[in-house]
Amino acid sequence: MPIDDVGAHAARIVQNVEAVISGKRDAITAALTVMLAEGHLLIEDVPGVGKTMLAKALARSVDCTVSRIQFTPDLLPSDVTGVSVFDQATRRFEFKPGPVFANLVIGDEINRASPKTQSALLECMEERQVTADGTTYRLANPFTVVATQNPVEMEGTYPLPEAQRDRFMARISMGYPSAGDELSMLATRETSSPLDHIGAVVGLEEFGDMIVAVQHVYTSPAVKEYAVGLARATRDDRQLRLGASPRATLQLVRAAKAHAAMHGRDFVLPDDIDALAVPVLGHRLIPTSRAVGGHDHDSGPLTDAIVRRVVADTPVPVGSTRKD
Repeated sequence: MPIDDVGAHAARIVQNVEAVISGKRDAITAALTVMLAEGHLLIEDVPGVGKTMLAKALARSVDCTVSRIQFTPDLLPSDVTGVSVFDQATRRFEFKPGPVFANLVIGDEINRASPKTQSALLECMEERQVTADGTTYRLANPFTVVATQNPVEMEGTYPLPEAQRDRFMARISMGYPSAGDELSMLATRETSSPLDHIGAVVGLEEFGDMIVAVQHVYTSPAVKEYAVGLARATRDDRQLRLGASPRATLQLVRAAKAHAAMHGRDFVLPDDIDALAVPVLGHRLIPTSRAVGGHDHDSGPLTDAIVRRVVADTPVPVGSTRKD
C-alpha cells in the first residue's frame, strides 16, 4: 500500500472514532499508532472518561474480530486463553479457544484480576500464541490488546508487574472533556449511544496492508542511535531505579514508523521519536524513593516529566533521515 493511502485510511479511522469520542484526537491518534505498530495499549485514567468507549470505537472502525474480557478477582487464566474439554463422542480432549483468540482484545479493568490471571496474557502479548496442555496455538494476525485500568481507586486491585507493563507498547490517558464537548455529549446521548451509529471504515485486509507499509518505513542509523540514546539515558538517570528496557527501544522505533506513516512520510524523523517518548517509555520506568518523595502515590506524572527532561537533554542527530 502506498504511504499516502496509509495516511488517508488512518484519517478516516480517526474521524470515525471522533464521532464517539469528541475532543480527544491525540488519544485516538496514539491508540491507532499502537495498533498499526502491532503493539498493545494501556489506557490508564479515572472512571467515566471514555476508556472502554475508545477501545470499542476503534474495534468498530476496523472490520476485524473483537472480544471483550471483563477482568474480575475470580477470573481464571483458562477464562482468558481457553480450556481443554473432554469430548464424549471422540473420547479425546478438545481445546476450546478463549476470548484472547481475536484480532482486537479489549481487557476492561485489567488490574482487577489476580496476578495468576494477569500472567496468562504474558505469552499472548509477546509471542502471540497460547500454550495449553503442551500444545501451542497461534493467535490471530493482526493481534492487539487494548487494556484499561483505574489508577486512583486501588481497593481490590492487583497492580500490573513491571514485566507485564513492559509488554504494553504505550500508555495513554484520556483526561476530562472540555465544557463544550461535555455539553455536546449531553445533547447527543440522551436516547442512544453513538457507538450504534458507526461502522467499519477499513477492512481487515486493508488494515493488514497498512501494517505492512508501516514495517517498511525507513529509519536512518542516526535516528536509531537517537532512540538508543534516549533509552540508555533513562538507565543512567539518578531519579530512576529502573530504566527503559531494550524492548522499549524496539517498540519506540516501531511506533515512530507508524507515526511517520500516518503523517504521509516513508521515513522517520527525530520528531516522531520525541512525540512518542512519553507514552512509550513513561510507564516502564520506576523512580527512586527519593524522587517520589517517600509517598505512596501514583508516579505516572513524575516518570513522564523525567522522560521529557531526558528528551530535552539528549542531542538530536544532525544527519540525513531519508533513504538514499
